[in-house]
Amino acid sequence: MSRRIMLIPISTGVGLTSVSVGLVRALEQKAVKVNFFKPIAQPRKDDIGPEKSTVIVQQGSTIQPPMPFELSYAEQMIGDGKGNDLLEEIVERFESAISDDEVAIIEGMVPTRLQPYAGRVNREIAQTLGADIVFVLTPGNDTNEQLEDRLEIASGNYGGIDHSRVLGCIFNKVNAPLDEEGRARADLVDQHEPEELENEMNRLASLPIFRKHPFMLLGAIPWDFDLVAPRVADLSDYLKAEVINAGDMAHRRLRRVTFCARTVSNILNHFTPGALLVTPGDRSDVLVAACLSAMNGTKLGAILLTGGFKPEPRIMTLCEQAMETGLPILATEADTWRTSLLLHNFNMEVPSDDEQRIEKVKEHNAANIDSDWLDTLAKDVAKTRKLSPPAFRFLLTDLARQAKKTIVLPEGNEPRTIKAAAICGERGIAKTVLLGEREEIERIALQQGVELNENVIIKDPNEIQDSYVAPMVELRKNKGLTPVVAKEQLQDNVVLGTMMLAEDEVDGLVSGAVNTTANTIRPPLQLIKTAPGSSLVSSVFFMLLPDQVLVYGDCAINPDPTAEQLADIAIQSADSAAAFGIEPRVAMISYSTGESGHGADVDKVREATKIAQQKRPDLEIDGPLQYDAAIMENVARKKAPNSKVAGKATVFVFPDLNTGNTTYKAVQRSAELVSIGPMLQGMRKPVNDLSRGALVEDIVYTIALTAIQSKQLAD
Repeated sequence: MSRRIMLIPISTGVGLTSVSVGLVRALEQKAVKVNFFKPIAQPRKDDIGPEKSTVIVQQGSTIQPPMPFELSYAEQMIGDGKGNDLLEEIVERFESAISDDEVAIIEGMVPTRLQPYAGRVNREIAQTLGADIVFVLTPGNDTNEQLEDRLEIASGNYGGIDHSRVLGCIFNKVNAPLDEEGRARADLVDQHEPEELENEMNRLASLPIFRKHPFMLLGAIPWDFDLVAPRVADLSDYLKAEVINAGDMAHRRLRRVTFCARTVSNILNHFTPGALLVTPGDRSDVLVAACLSAMNGTKLGAILLTGGFKPEPRIMTLCEQAMETGLPILATEADTWRTSLLLHNFNMEVPSDDEQRIEKVKEHNAANIDSDWLDTLAKDVAKTRKLSPPAFRFLLTDLARQAKKTIVLPEGNEPRTIKAAAICGERGIAKTVLLGEREEIERIALQQGVELNENVIIKDPNEIQDSYVAPMVELRKNKGLTPVVAKEQLQDNVVLGTMMLAEDEVDGLVSGAVNTTANTIRPPLQLIKTAPGSSLVSSVFFMLLPDQVLVYGDCAINPDPTAEQLADIAIQSADSAAAFGIEPRVAMISYSTGESGHGADVDKVREATKIAQQKRPDLEIDGPLQYDAAIMENVARKKAPNSKVAGKATVFVFPDLNTGNTTYKAVQRSAELVSIGPMLQGMRKPVNDLSRGALVEDIVYTIALTAIQSKQLAD
């Protein structure tokens, strides 16, 4: 029988959906087979379309949860005295969709004024499905005694606080800003101080109820301001505002609201990244000042003009350059007072189409669920055969944290790189060294709303270059390098960063957001060289498909490898896959399968396969295989019925750079999936390249990869 966990909200506004999807994600990260069920939909007044929790849990995940029953149908059944029939239908839908080797997360109903029967229905569903109970609540401004009373009263409906099926509770929105009644505020406000959060977390963990009973604290999820930051487009739709300039409203996020009723000199300090500036439409001085701030690099959220006033054409002409930076400008007929009331009532819940924010919510909440408890859930259920993208990403960050490495980033003044460094520092993924002028880096960080902590080190190249001249001359003395030429080459930050790596001052290097692959790789090849036993340097991409992670090699380095080199690439790629939790089954890709084709190209792959098999008989390697035969089991049964790799390959080795690079880009762009890499293999010390179109997330995971590689090479 599957392990069944039912999340029961103690009150309204606990963020039940976010806890549900966070728990699902946490189990996915453990590579546990998991599913989700919301028995009865409970839409808000203005909700349309499919049930929100079910839709959100599917995004970025491979699970296929059963659909809930419509609220109207459930209420009709209950009203007609057919509650038992409804329970039977719920059981039937659950059992038909959720297998016995899965952990099932069941989301209960929220007791509201319109659904006062929710508590009774939750109890009956839990009993019927044989589910264990986990309560979800917010601490608000309750005292310890009040929190314990709430938990004891709630547990009374399920056999009491000591009942074997009553497992514990998860606190959500810890340290959230509160209104007068102790509820998490719905408006855009500043974050609390971290010290307050730590004190509150300690208070909850030390509640006497967790010492006196088997009842456990299973998670405490802190309030994170970034998780409630809506897109400008969401607010515009809510206000039914007129769009004067769309800019980047589909992606730009709002983090605070400022009502600009004072003179410009008194509101300048409110012109901050993510700020929504609300001002009467006839305040041209505020509009022009805000536009000047945007032109100077401050990434304002948006400008909202009230009162039905529109800027004069000549004022709009002055603002053209600011609008070109992506600054959204909206207008509404309502006056400032009415607008403030509307903003206060704005629904801050995550829209089901905001994939970026949904992913953040899942990762944040998953990280704050008790890991030991998750391990107990996983004991009696199956592990997924394939390593899912969430599990892979979690593995990367977890292994990187354990490695505790320092990575140098030569492109230290590049905005994406700065943000990635800050994220790595905040999450404890790695310490980073940004090469660049301190004032410029700090200015860019401020404009982006990025806070650089103690894990981000800034080094000015001009101040440290001279100390690497002599070591570099020593490394390249056989090539006739002179101090003058060395000093000139050290003007290049990639060369400088490589020397820091050569001198063991850092553990790895990541570049390529601005530099080409050649510029990134050439200095390490000259100064770091290959690892002992490696005949060449190759690369792999980690392709995060919806249901599993595949390894593609070599897609970046070797234009036309020989059979011997191709065999080495296959072995390197298999070892890389194993190092990152992927069971290596290596497919040597060609235009034909088995003995069906002949020609120089396919013969090379056939020979490379034999060499690789001889060198590493412990690996499952097969080829030549066509791509469809390598990945599709139904095709494999026809084309390669005796192969242990065909149909279930996890490592794909391409015959040349043209094929590999074309294939990975075609798959990545056509399927709209994330690829991490290229990760270089065969270097004495880890150096990794970025795509020049890399997202911040891509850089973060590449830094994590590099940190892990450093630990593996050291071991």
